[in-house]
Amino acid sequence: MKRALLIMAAMTTLAAPAFADEALAKSKNCMACHAVDKKLVGPSYKDVAKKYAGDAKAVDALATKIVKGGSGVWGAIPMPANPQVTEADAKKLAAWVLSQK
Repeated sequence: MKRALLIMAAMTTLAAPAFADEALAKSKNCMACHAVDKKLVGPSYKDVAKKYAGDAKAVDALATKIVKGGSGVWGAIPMPANPQVTEADAKKLAAWVLSQK
């Protein structure tokens, strides 16, 4: 019984950051244009993670795009600036996006 509780606690602890950052993405309206596994207005988070896999500067670059917006990387539709996202939150979101497989 103790072992089962420990396993459940470990799983909850490991999954909590992923859920927290998805909740952050929802609270900042990121999910209005993006989804984890399918293209909406913008690319899926899984596609973004694939594109930037192995890029050591990706978290900072994506965090900047989250706050300031960007265009041309994924087609003609620009990503608008999201100034209500703090730099710290933008880095959390970027790291979460890059963790999608």
